[in-house]
Amino acid sequence: MTPAAAPSRLSRRAKLLVVRASGRIEHWPRSALPDLLRPTDLLIANDAATLPASLFGTHLPTGCAIEVRLAGRDSLDANRVDDFMAFVFGGGDFRVRTEDRPKPPALRTGDRLALGPLRATVVRVLDHPRFIELRIDGPAARIWEGFARHGKPVQYSHIREPLALWDVWTALAGPPVAFEAPSAGFALSWKMLASLAARGIRLATLTHAAGLSSTGDPALDAQLPLDEAYRIPLSTAQAVRDGKARSGRVVAIGTTVVRALEHAASVDCTVPAGERLATQTLGAGSRLRVVDALVSGTHEVGSSHHELLRAFVGEPTLERMDQELESHGYRTHEFGDSILVETSRTRHAAPCSARSPAVRAPAGSILTA
Repeated sequence: MTPAAAPSRLSRRAKLLVVRASGRIEHWPRSALPDLLRPTDLLIANDAATLPASLFGTHLPTGCAIEVRLAGRDSLDANRVDDFMAFVFGGGDFRVRTEDRPKPPALRTGDRLALGPLRATVVRVLDHPRFIELRIDGPAARIWEGFARHGKPVQYSHIREPLALWDVWTALAGPPVAFEAPSAGFALSWKMLASLAARGIRLATLTHAAGLSSTGDPALDAQLPLDEAYRIPLSTAQAVRDGKARSGRVVAIGTTVVRALEHAASVDCTVPAGERLATQTLGAGSRLRVVDALVSGTHEVGSSHHELLRAFVGEPTLERMDQELESHGYRTHEFGDSILVETSRTRHAAPCSARSPAVRAPAGSILTA
């Protein structure tokens, strides 16, 4: 498949590959999505805005140029933006393929980094020489100002021109907590949202700190996705409960939404409100408790996003999907075309006991399962 090379996310020519629960594959324009959904469907989208998470600067002990890509943190609290997990590259920028970027200088605990107007310290090197915990100096307001003035969206070489921050924000963008765009949401233009509402299809949101999709290093990529913080509003938790009570479908707009909902439901199959940390990966061995269908971008074989599709379809169907995407010229990556994948509840649903009332976590709490 050919990567989409420009942020033309609202292209009228965007395609939608549809995989029915029966395994039948269909080809539609993406604008037809409202016609392919049911009035009883509940769509859930990720309303996270994308951080300017790429910070260029200097490794002060050596004077070498570096790029720090923020990759994770354990909270969505806007006042706690000093401590991050990050991947570090040597000199260069997005015009060089990620896998061809030079390594940074040797990083050690206590090393000081100058990142534009920001200063930071390597708290520790994690289980790879380029993977660190980073602490940024200063109060939250100064750090946010530094991000806004100096940071850039994380970008890869298939996009030819520098991205602006607004290029990576969806129509629903709210809290700036994602490290890369929750790009499945690019399918939801304001026109489409109006069309969905006219058909009685409900829309709810959650906030999930979408992480990086690639580091250019196979050993690091094998660790993706990292743990990701998410928050489910009380209104969304109630909408899921009401929809399931009416035998409606939950349609996730993006793999981050699948990860959040399935993690939240991993204890007793209910979706409680509150903030948590998604620690699981989803794939062939996963059994979906909540999500009935997925709208997503098209993903390359071997990526964590592609592996997640195995929770929805078996290997023969996935192979046919990949063949159809290739033969019909679908575009990959964040500004590419889309898929709609239905799953068979009889095959993929996890056994659940009688549903209990949704647990409501206190605001701001972190629960893990």
